[in-house]
Amino acid sequence: MVGMTDEGSPIDPTRPSIARVYDYLLGGKDNYAVDRQVGDVFKRDLPGSLAIAFANRAALTRAVREIATTTGVRQFIDLGSGLPTADNVHQVAQRHAPESRVVYVDIDPQVLVHGRALLEQNDRTRVVPADVRDPEAIRTHPETLELIDFDRPVAVMFSAILHHVNDEEDPAGIVRYWRDQVSSGSYFFVSHFRSGNNPETAEAERVLQQTFGRGRWRTDKEIESLLDGLEILAPGIVPAPRWRPEVVDSPWNSGGERELTVWEHLIAAGLARKP
Repeated sequence: MVGMTDEGSPIDPTRPSIARVYDYLLGGKDNYAVDRQVGDVFKRDLPGSLAIAFANRAALTRAVREIATTTGVRQFIDLGSGLPTADNVHQVAQRHAPESRVVYVDIDPQVLVHGRALLEQNDRTRVVPADVRDPEAIRTHPETLELIDFDRPVAVMFSAILHHVNDEEDPAGIVRYWRDQVSSGSYFFVSHFRSGNNPETAEAERVLQQTFGRGRWRTDKEIESLLDGLEILAPGIVPAPRWRPEVVDSPWNSGGERELTVWEHLIAAGLARKP
């Protein structure tokens, strides 16, 4: 996951962080030289790969908007939320449904610092310092229980997080845990690195594995299997820019029916509902 460290660990500017590298690729300023060094590998050696980060962010904002405007769900759990950027989950949700409540989950120390500052500005958000691989700790955390009513539907957001969970860490089991905990009518958003069987995929995966020891590309069928027991909604698991692109709600969106780059094919997105 983003920032796999022990809770309470200090920020270490000498070790790259997945959250901070992602922040750098999106044009943020909450990163260090070591993070920019990793990010520059993508910028320099894998030109065009930044499209993955932007396509993912755009799909997330569209999904939050879709849930907030077309369903009665007003509770969101954003797992592996990363550093705040433009159009965070609570901002999009509350823009359309002001009563929406959002729990952000991350364990990267810098994310937690920003998250706690966020709490001072918005009383309908909470930040839970926990590892995505330990869903029980998230589910039972006092901050989660304070904000989320599990007797009512919840939107569980797995935005660009499950591809940081290795196969032996049972990503399907993590999704299954949440599926079993939430009520009927809950929604699950997933975005995930998508296997392309091409040199770009192999090189990007190599960089992540070499730097962080994790980063797993999966096929559309493998991504679908993570959502077993849920109803995958139209248009299914598709490249992120093709996931309901008609919804324009964010500066990240480019929309339209233009031809996708090879990189934009490498991040998939989908929305599912618990029957």
